[in-house]
This record gives sequence, C-alpha cells and structure tokens, in this order.
Amino acid sequence: MRKIRRFLKVMLTGILILVVCGALFWGYRNYTALKQVYTYEALITKEATENDISEYSSLALAIMLTESKGQGVDPMQSSESLYGEQNQFDSPEESITQGVSYLAELIEKAEAQGCDLWTAVQAYNFGTDYIDYVAKNGGQNTLELAETYSKEVLSPLLGNDDQQTYRYWGIQSFFYNGGYLYHNGGNLFYADLVKMNQWKITTTAGFFS
Repeated sequence: MRKIRRFLKVMLTGILILVVCGALFWGYRNYTALKQVYTYEALITKEATENDISEYSSLALAIMLTESKGQGVDPMQSSESLYGEQNQFDSPEESITQGVSYLAELIEKAEAQGCDLWTAVQAYNFGTDYIDYVAKNGGQNTLELAETYSKEVLSPLLGNDDQQTYRYWGIQSFFYNGGYLYHNGGNLFYADLVKMNQWKITTTAGFFS
C-alpha cells in the first residue's frame, strides 16, 4: 500500500509539472505572437479608419493573429483576395491595406444581406459567396452551416469531390467532430478562432501598445 501511495504521488507530481510547463509554454507563445501583432496596431487602426470600420480594429488584429501571428510578408494572408494567388505582396503594409479593405467589403456585404458579423469573418476564410449562402440559410453563421458549406460547396468546387478529410487538432474541433477538416474546404472553425483571438486582443489592449 505504501508503494502504491508513493507511486501515485510521483505520478501526480509528474502530471502537475507537465501541466505547469504546458501552461508556461502556451503563455509564452501567446505573448510573443501578441507582441508581434501589436507592432502593426497603428497601421491597422489607420486602414480601418480609412475604410470606415474603425470600430473593428481589434477584429482586424485578431484576424492577423489567426492568420499568421503577425509573421511574414503577408501577415493578413490577403493576397488571394486580391490576386487569386498566395505570396503576391512585397511588404506587410500591402497585406494590411488589402486585408482591412477586404474585411470592410465583407462586413458591408454581410450587413446588406442581413447576416451577422461572424458570417463576414468566416467569409474572410471561405470567400464572399459564403455570405450569400448564409443569407439563404438563416442569416447567422454557425458551425453546422460552415461545415455544410465546406463539405458540400467549397471543397468540391476546389476538386475534393470525394469529401476527403484531414486531421486538424484543436480543442473545439476535437469535441465538435473528432478533429478534422475537409481538404480544400477552408477552416470551418475560423470564425470561432478569430472570436477567441479577439478576446486575447481586447484583454491585452494597452499592454503592448
């Protein structure tokens, strides 16, 4: 019995150490990513104001955090929305100008069709046609709608006629469908990822700037 108690104590101590180390690692990764994203805060605020969506500056920062953590020449991953191809920008400034402009376009279209904000955010990943799809199906983005669109519309459109999937690990994806996405079907969890990252942005506002 004493050996069992000692063994359990060692096991619990080991688990506690792993949890603490994991939390520290997660915290450090978030700190470095947020710090990098906030280096573009002034430019994003400027572009948001020029596009009449100044109230969505934190949302634009959250999209950047989701897309690239502020890394690379195209931190808002907006090249495809302008050129139809990736890696077409020469500077992060071009990426931000296009990314914020594209976000403004999506928000305007979503509002015009009576859709919620998160439909516009999900469309940043899926493309503008997703707004039309949601408008015809209740006007509010949901995981169920996003999955159906990814599976039955976007994925086949881009060549995945067999609805093949691949592993995608995340807490939400694990509990929702066991952790997978459709090949060529975008990320059906995108809006929720941005929502979580916007919470990180708003709760750290003023800390990095």
